[in-house]
Amino acid sequence: MAQIVKRAFKYRFYPTPGQAEELARTFGCVRLVYNKALQERTRAYTLQGRKVSYVESSAALTEWKRTDDLGFLAEVSSVPLQQALRHLQAGFANFFAKRAKYPTFKSRKKSRASAEYTRSAFRWHDGALTLAKMDGPLDIVWSRPLPEGAQPSTVTVSKDAAGRWFVSILCQDSIGSLDPTENAVGVDAGITALVTLSTGEKIANPRHERADRAKLARAQRALARKEKAPPTGPRQSSASPRCTPGSPTGGVISCTSSPLVSSVRTKRS
Repeated sequence: MAQIVKRAFKYRFYPTPGQAEELARTFGCVRLVYNKALQERTRAYTLQGRKVSYVESSAALTEWKRTDDLGFLAEVSSVPLQQALRHLQAGFANFFAKRAKYPTFKSRKKSRASAEYTRSAFRWHDGALTLAKMDGPLDIVWSRPLPEGAQPSTVTVSKDAAGRWFVSILCQDSIGSLDPTENAVGVDAGITALVTLSTGEKIANPRHERADRAKLARAQRALARKEKAPPTGPRQSSASPRCTPGSPTGGVISCTSSPLVSSVRTKRS
């Protein structure tokens, strides 16, 4: 019997300059809404001791869009902004249930830039995906096909630190059960051969580690040639020599101006 599950299929895509600009603007608005809602929730709980619900955060988002300072939030699709509030709500639910740490603010440089679109914010027709506020579909590289007759329910667009764009499509998929078999085989891991089967078949070892082993040997030889760093401590000024008197009867004075200057010894006349 086939099992119905939800699976996400991730692909590379190449946006047009207009699409890239729209997505960058959406990423910034999503991050701003998430951080501002987190700030308001933290302030309410710290000062008033009350929890802020998703409904209150959504109403506050509507008021933010009406202000002059945050009026630009209305220029992007509202669905990714609402999804950011839902993710924050889930984060607080996990925190109060002691399943996760307290939600943290999103950083423009360190956090992953992403935006999530639900079914009402994108159009899927004949294998073409068009997001809200965009005129044309995304240029997706279909490295593998979607399940037959798949209807996406959620689309997540992201951009990594290398500037690559990705789209993750969530849809339903059926997993069929495998046919039962009476055959069995034993597997023995080895050195010369990667594995040896009970049937006598041997699978050769590809030895992928050889290249890494050579690199490691070169790195170790380079490290061995390097001098050990001097111990940390207060630095001595080269202008002020450090003099150590000798024994009371020997009359020898040893002066060292810096670690790079050899010791100079003078005899007292």
